[in-house]
Amino acid sequence: MDITSFIHSIENEIEELTPGSLKPDTEFSSLKEWSSMHVLILIALIDSEYNVTVNGSDLQQCKSVNDLFNLVKSRH
Repeated sequence: MDITSFIHSIENEIEELTPGSLKPDTEFSSLKEWSSMHVLILIALIDSEYNVTVNGSDLQQCKSVNDLFNLVKSRH
């Protein structure tokens, strides 16, 4: 698993995101497209793609895409 494929998975799953718009330092809360529904989508994506369980609290602690990637990688 690398950050590039992780970002690609997120961009493919969340239709509102333009491919190539996410970077490792992108903060989720700064995205105009970001909503609570996307939290659920990310939780499901991480569970199905990486077999890692995260919850809403975990995601709140992650400010950037890289933070989330590191969390998933540490639990994988």
